[in-house]
Amino acid sequence: MSLLEWLVHGTIPVPGGELGAREVIGNLFGLASAILGMKRFVWAWPIGLVGNVLLFTVFATGELSGHIDDPLWGQAGRQVFFAAVSVYGWWRWSHVRNAGGASDGGAIAPRWATRTERLQLLGLGVVGYAAAYVVLTQVLGSWGPTTEAWILAGSMLATYGMARGWVEFWLVWVLVDVVGVTTLIQAGYYPTAGMYLFYAIFVIIGFVVWWRDARTVVDTSTVDEQEALPV
Repeated sequence: MSLLEWLVHGTIPVPGGELGAREVIGNLFGLASAILGMKRFVWAWPIGLVGNVLLFTVFATGELSGHIDDPLWGQAGRQVFFAAVSVYGWWRWSHVRNAGGASDGGAIAPRWATRTERLQLLGLGVVGYAAAYVVLTQVLGSWGPTTEAWILAGSMLATYGMARGWVEFWLVWVLVDVVGVTTLIQAGYYPTAGMYLFYAIFVIIGFVVWWRDARTVVDTSTVDEQEALPV
């Protein structure tokens, strides 16, 4: 079996079942992206893009954890959004870094969102959930539209918050992972649920790191965010 054939059709045995090669490698790229994002390195975005492509093929075909089942369109759809926002985040972090970046060498200085920005996130979350629910129920025929709509909408908020450098995005990821793990268990994808639970540990660590850095790291860029960078 060639490397390409193994990537497409290969499986990796794990306790309680097996994982598809694309599933494992895609999540490893996602984990690497989270770690680089925690350190605020621009490379977090292009590396995450690779994982998005691989995981989209897994969720859209239903070939998850060795199962051939109904596609999880909420999980697949968020990979498409990740890819779109990753391009924006890649550009934005590169732009701020080139203008001076953060005082500790990171691409961007983390900060808490303002009151107005939090209200905007809340509004986007409500609208995003409603839109995702309609699409998943009326167009795609999702296996679990109630939970998948939140996974999709929450993922949108978290990725956008990361691009903006808001500490709160880690907390949104925690809520997404809680629902995501529950959904995967209900669907019978136990190995993948365990892998996502392991991933959630790094999300909590990332929150603590950004929380600490928000108090000590200074934005040294010459860019006026409110005027020079789009929302």
